[in-house]
Amino acid sequence: MSEKAIALKAQKVEEVAEQFKNAASVVVVDSRGLTVAQSTELRQQLREEGVSLEVIKNKILTRAAEKAGFAELNDIFVGPSAVAFSSEDAIAPSRILKKFADANEKLEIKGGVVDGNIANLDDINKYASLPSREGLLGQLMAEFQFSIRSFAYAVKAVQEKLEEEGGEAAAPAAEEAPVAEAAAEEAPSAE
Repeated sequence: MSEKAIALKAQKVEEVAEQFKNAASVVVVDSRGLTVAQSTELRQQLREEGVSLEVIKNKILTRAAEKAGFAELNDIFVGPSAVAFSSEDAIAPSRILKKFADANEKLEIKGGVVDGNIANLDDINKYASLPSREGLLGQLMAEFQFSIRSFAYAVKAVQEKLEEEGGEAAAPAAEEAPVAEAAAEEAPSAE
């Protein structure tokens, strides 16, 4: 092998090792048997979620995984390997590839890395069942809104109860607070 070819392979190993290190998620699949149309459809679905899919030689994957600290992955680099890298959403590759594999039995998920941890097929399937990042954020926002709304109702209920109990006595106390604050602002500070 020429020096130029060796240098190119070494450069590719470095690039793939960096992808492993920087990825939120890496999923390795065997896509043998998929038609061109199916491969195109899969790549499009992945791209829409910010995930790249690349077919990489096993020797390069092995060296890159070792360099990135994921030598345990070397057992899955058998046969043709396509690798999905996601730098933002750790769940997207698992979710998309699992859904696609369920509809196309030719796609075989081998394993990968999720948030820096080695993930086998069972782990990938568990991650695939989680909602998308946007779905999780939506659920979180709904919880915040519910909590804020509940707090506002509680404050309103306390205010109404105080007004019922104190009648007009609660109103003057509320009016005196801004006057006291204004007086405190006008007072000279001890500097």
